[in-house]
Amino acid sequence: MRIFKVIFMTLALLAGLPTVQAQSAFGGGAAHIAAALETESATPRAGEGTSIAFAMVPEKGWHGYWENPGDAGLGMTVDWTLPKGVTVGALRYPVPETLLISGLMNHVYEGPYAILADLKVAADVTPGTRLPIKAAAQWLACTDKVCVPEGGDLTLELVVGDGQIVTATRARFDGWRTHLPRPLGSEATYAIQDGKVRLSVPFPASAQASDVHLFPLAEGLARYAAPQTVTRQGDRLLLETDAAEGGKGGKGGTVQAVLRTGDHVGFLLTARPGEVTGAASDDGGQWGAILAALGGALLGGLLLNIMPCVFPILGLKAMKLARAGGDERTVRREALAYTAGIILTCLALGGLLLALRAAGGAVGWAFQLQDPRIILALLLLVTAIAFNLAGLFELRAYGGGEGLVGKGGVAGSFWTGALVAFVATPCTGPFMAAAMGAALLLPLPAALAVFAGLGLGLALPFLLLAYVPALRKRLPKPGGWMGTFQKILAIPMFLTALGLAWLLGQQRGVSGMTIGLTAALLLALLLWWLGSRQRLGKGGGLMAAIAALALLAGAACALPTRAPTVAKAGDSTVQFAVSKLAELRAANKPVFLYFTADWCLTCKANEAAAIDRAETSAAFDKAGVTVMVGDWTNADPAITRFLESQGRSGVPLYLWYAPGKDAQTLPQLLTPATLTGLVS
Repeated sequence: MRIFKVIFMTLALLAGLPTVQAQSAFGGGAAHIAAALETESATPRAGEGTSIAFAMVPEKGWHGYWENPGDAGLGMTVDWTLPKGVTVGALRYPVPETLLISGLMNHVYEGPYAILADLKVAADVTPGTRLPIKAAAQWLACTDKVCVPEGGDLTLELVVGDGQIVTATRARFDGWRTHLPRPLGSEATYAIQDGKVRLSVPFPASAQASDVHLFPLAEGLARYAAPQTVTRQGDRLLLETDAAEGGKGGKGGTVQAVLRTGDHVGFLLTARPGEVTGAASDDGGQWGAILAALGGALLGGLLLNIMPCVFPILGLKAMKLARAGGDERTVRREALAYTAGIILTCLALGGLLLALRAAGGAVGWAFQLQDPRIILALLLLVTAIAFNLAGLFELRAYGGGEGLVGKGGVAGSFWTGALVAFVATPCTGPFMAAAMGAALLLPLPAALAVFAGLGLGLALPFLLLAYVPALRKRLPKPGGWMGTFQKILAIPMFLTALGLAWLLGQQRGVSGMTIGLTAALLLALLLWWLGSRQRLGKGGGLMAAIAALALLAGAACALPTRAPTVAKAGDSTVQFAVSKLAELRAANKPVFLYFTADWCLTCKANEAAAIDRAETSAAFDKAGVTVMVGDWTNADPAITRFLESQGRSGVPLYLWYAPGKDAQTLPQLLTPATLTGLVS
């Protein structure tokens, strides 16, 4: 049926677009998807081989297809002509995109992509033997209006040799490998009932996922164009969509699919029939998840007010209320403006977060803190606030918000609320992690409601003080105590600044922390100069602001561009590197090497139950064992190559290198006795 859809669509459109005929790939015109057959090594080693790739580059507006193209389209087919002793494995496709045209769901690639395969050379092939590789490939190139079959004979000329790989070529293939789906490691379960297919996929709550979509590898499981609902339930992702009509999925067999969790990032999963509780389409369950996330966000925002980076500003707002006396209209108007500033800022941050994740960025709440330049800017901002509270200089905006950038009371309160929401970024309060994690997988309106709930919780104390006179009457009367209280509020802000400096050091090492603290010291000297002029009745605020921005820009440029390489934990634990492993083995050092990922449930269970146990550490330390960790969370190409060299395509993988011996592969379920027994 798919090929008939393609032919019908093409013929119908060709009738109204006669110029398209000149773009036919077989015998006329240039291909709309340029294809080249490339090899990672031109001299593959006998007994091993190399990776090869079909590098595909569509013209603007054209797209190619995944191995299961969806409702319409065709994937690539290849007829190989190979010399004796050479075999080629199955084509390995990158994670695709979705394209909905006239109600038909297409699984496509709208930009450059590469389809990989493994070429193996038999061990008995003599070095120097020429290996002519020929691939007669066919593929379909389409726009949203027309499809054109294309193809060609692609060739490679290889010579059996030492397997050397040019650095630039390896980098290009590594880039393509990062887009291949990674094996999830744990089995999923699925159930089909009432015309719906529901899947429960093991996926840790701490692992990030955005723009989640399920691509079945074979027909018969799901209706491709149907909406897919995704929710979190602890360490599982729950997906639901319409089942395929009369499909094979209902017959109880094992199915495979690719689960997209980012832009061309995803996992290959296997699902068996089984019970799926808390299904994503359960309206009550989904509303329950939304309400739980909203409640967590409200409570988390409320508790943020006692965090050291927020409480001082809240205290100043309380003093503002104390000064306001009984002017109810003024108090409530400014409270609403303050609340609007907080909620709109939280919505802006949340919307930007969702947009970045939809664009493929693996970011989470407080994503700004992944950029050391933002941390540096926050460090200087919090430092300025702390010195203002300490009385080093005057800033009318913090005397209640009535003069921020020259605005009146309502505008000042609004911008003070916006500043509160932004300064709250470095703080992490209880109940927030689950709420923010749920928001990333909820439908857009529900997700934005959660972000707004966080802002409402953050503004709630001030709203209560403004709208409940009995609470406001309990505030102490204005007096000399306010100056002392304001200086006390500087202490938590200084602590927040120290925390930001520490975070900067975590991301960019001691040199990064030193640059941040130096910039904070220079800012303090600048603010001291400004305060001295203010006490003499002179200006200088504009000059100080310009100097502060120049200081921030200079410090940001001076930050190291990358974090230093450090051991994960302790002197006996190192990060994975092939060269380091070879060095340790050459020195006859015992090595325990394990590969893990944040999204691997089995990995995390083994780490908690066996690897990170005190008895294991004691036994390894006594025997002088080096623990080497390979973190595959972000699909490190070096780890991918090493896993493939061990005959594995996913994690976990546990290897024991006794002195002078080859690797011993350990079982995928570990116990402390398994590990301590290695050195007994």
